[in-house]
Amino acid sequence: MLKPFEVHVQASALAAFRPQLTGVEWEALQANAVQARDLMAGRTCWNVSSTARGGGVAELLPRMLAYARGAGVDTRWMVVRGTPAFFRITKRLHHALHGSRGDGSPLGAAERACYEEVLRDNAEELLVLVRPGDVVLLHDPQTAGLAPTLTAAGARVVWRCHIGSDTLDAEVARAWGFLAPDLAAARLAVFSRAAYVPPLLADRSVVIAPSIDIFAVKNQPMAPEVTRAILGHTGLVGLAPDASEPIFTRTDGVPARVSRGADIVRLGSAPAPDMPLVVQVSRWDPLKDPVGVLRGFALLLRESPGLRAELVLAGPSVTSVADDPEAAATLEAVIAAWREQPHFLRQRVHLACLPMVDPEENAAIVNALQRHAAVVVQKSLREGFGLTVTEAMWKARPVVASAVGGLLDQVRHEVDGLLVRDPGDLPALAVAVRRLLDDPVLAARLGTQAHEHVRTRFTAARHLSDLVALLQRLDARVERGAWAGHLM
Repeated sequence: MLKPFEVHVQASALAAFRPQLTGVEWEALQANAVQARDLMAGRTCWNVSSTARGGGVAELLPRMLAYARGAGVDTRWMVVRGTPAFFRITKRLHHALHGSRGDGSPLGAAERACYEEVLRDNAEELLVLVRPGDVVLLHDPQTAGLAPTLTAAGARVVWRCHIGSDTLDAEVARAWGFLAPDLAAARLAVFSRAAYVPPLLADRSVVIAPSIDIFAVKNQPMAPEVTRAILGHTGLVGLAPDASEPIFTRTDGVPARVSRGADIVRLGSAPAPDMPLVVQVSRWDPLKDPVGVLRGFALLLRESPGLRAELVLAGPSVTSVADDPEAAATLEAVIAAWREQPHFLRQRVHLACLPMVDPEENAAIVNALQRHAAVVVQKSLREGFGLTVTEAMWKARPVVASAVGGLLDQVRHEVDGLLVRDPGDLPALAVAVRRLLDDPVLAARLGTQAHEHVRTRFTAARHLSDLVALLQRLDARVERGAWAGHLM
């Protein structure tokens, strides 16, 4: 029998935000904390997801829950378990909601039966914990099937969809058809963009953009010499003889050392510490199009062989993310595309699987890599919301992103980054990257403006205020028995 497990999250005080906020912003955050405590008095807010590490949801939840607990709200996190067949089905749904066929496998009666069986097992354990009146946030397609059971038990169920498509095509419709019986039981649904809301949820949808935690290990300040030391010890760049110790600070304030190395496919040596790096950090997912990034960079070097730059494509260890069965195949496709390149190109492209045994160590490595990057790329074919883009923008790095999905909300073209209109346009990607490499003044201006854009729109302080408004509307809906309007 499959049973979910709990991820324990320590509370974090909201006081950390005070230096980052204006007086008015700080007062609003404190008022929201009071409202949240009042609204949830005597109740628990449960978050249910499908993995505790790897991917945007696992990045987002721990710190948001920590701040909610710091505000005095009993917030807990459960992770469902599934079989390989279940996760193949949910990955197929993930692709379909983006408007992609994925592996093209069916979403019929047999798949529906497998999906229901796995979630029925998980629901039995959750029913022991969830009490009537509790709020349950179910995250993404993997958990949507829990809604009917938990609603019947008296919980106030909200489904949080972190992905979507701006257009309703046959694949998107197929996914919504599969999920519709379960979503009928959710009181509200939350989306990252209004364009992702399907007709079946139009009368009870809420729009809340995701955020990053600016105090997390992945986003904490890091001195350049420490950045180089961490990258040198992991093998991502050459290790200088006089390198500093690769030290970072854990969430609990305790210093720690990066001890593990990255698993890297490369030809020859690591980049020199002063080599400009073009970097994409993402899951090994075909919708992130790492093969396209590689080929776009190869085009750039063929046109400008003397350009001083190298490419790092980095993602998590492929065995570390339980709900992503495509990771290994995607990495193999990237390696195959790398092998197709001529010798001089392979010497300047590095494929890195980052260690995931210690999530905070992994976060420190990603932090160092993003801070060291001359250009950060996110060439997604589809994207609900690109957390790695917002992380890089917070670090004042110049970014090049595809003009798709949530990336359109995150990056303002020519203001705080560059957008490539067609994600399949490799020459346009090459031109945008070359432009930032050639023009440090432009790169610095975009990076500075990007940092401020994130500070005002994409931090946990703003996100917490949106979640308080969600709780208010959820209670109002329960009282009225109807929903009238959207939180935009």
